Amino acid sequence: QVQLVESGGGLVQPGGSLRLSCAANSSIFSIYAVAWYRQAPGKQREWVASCGNGANTAYAESVKGRFTISRDNAKNTNTMYLQMNSLRPDDTAVYYCQMGGGLWGQGIQVTVSS
Repeated sequence: QVQLVESGGGLVQPGGSLRLSCAANSSIFSIYAVAWYRQAPGKQREWVASCGNGANTAYAESVKGRFTISRDNAKNTNTMYLQMNSLRPDDTAVYYCQMGGGLWGQGIQVTVSS
């Protein structure tokens, strides 16, 4: 059974940076598009960024220029990343990785606060 495991969340001050990771336990990771979503308290889950199985990426307007999605399809890595810079309090949310449009990670908390 393919699973996604997230890491790298936590508490950071406004203006700071965090890098989220999401590791898949299968090499089929390399053939699927991947994405990050987030859900803030009391709000619906929203799309943050996507990365195809090539180098194409896309970002929500709210994070464009601050966040970078990337992936490593190496055989023993199979990991996607979300580099988050210039973090703001309204970036506070549970972040979820997604693979192939249907498989989700467990979610990881990111809190931006002074």
